[in-house]
Amino acid sequence: MQFLLMAVAALLFAAGGLFMKASDGLTVPVPSVAVFLCFCAGAACQALAMKRGEMSAIYVVVLGMEAIVAFFLGTMVLGEKASFAKACALILIVGGIALLERP
Repeated sequence: MQFLLMAVAALLFAAGGLFMKASDGLTVPVPSVAVFLCFCAGAACQALAMKRGEMSAIYVVVLGMEAIVAFFLGTMVLGEKASFAKACALILIVGGIALLERP
């Protein structure tokens, strides 16, 4: 359940970033409201995950998963370029998450 909450938090934070891009600097009303809703819901999920775990590990795992989701949203939805360097960075993030999740 804890990992599911962390994954949902990461998805919500990344979606908030996508809406942030669409809000044009918080000048477009609907995406601007969506930014705040996604970030608040993401923070709530992260807080629930932290209830039973270590803040230091959970916080970093959520940030790492958010970076991975944001990368894929950027490339697939916004048409941003993927590079070898970015792929290597993602591999390092996944490795870091795996190390943090070890018992």
